[in-house]
Amino acid sequence: MNESHRIQSLFTDLYHGHPWIDVTLEDTLSRITAEQAAQRPIKNGNTIWEIVNHMIAWRKNVLKRVQGEVLETPSNNYIEKIKDTSEEAWQQTLETLERTQKEWLYFLSTFNEADFINKYPVNKLTYYQHIHGILQHDAYHLGQIVLLAKITNP
Repeated sequence: MNESHRIQSLFTDLYHGHPWIDVTLEDTLSRITAEQAAQRPIKNGNTIWEIVNHMIAWRKNVLKRVQGEVLETPSNNYIEKIKDTSEEAWQQTLETLERTQKEWLYFLSTFNEADFINKYPVNKLTYYQHIHGILQHDAYHLGQIVLLAKITNP
């Protein structure tokens, strides 16, 4: 198995497989309602929904970076208030997250491993570091979501 396939496995496991941390994005988020996702149980904290949108935006950002695009990170770090808190809008958010999952898996299946050493010019980190970084980012925020879900639905 080559490195791209190993990384694909990490993406798959964290999303809906059997990761070492024993929780997945899909399983965790599938049990959260729009109402729960929109709650702000910690003053000045983020909602589950804001975190999921933040994850989606960073997944897209890093994917573009490792495809050679140079981007500016917005000052809000992709954290925005949710305007439509309907169940339909929540389902659309989850579908968008799933779409980013498919985009990452496709990218990794076609990625030239010689490009792992390429550096993103803004922060000088390699593509390899960026790819592992987005996995770490997802796991970090999944932990937050798990905790927020416990607070909002005890």
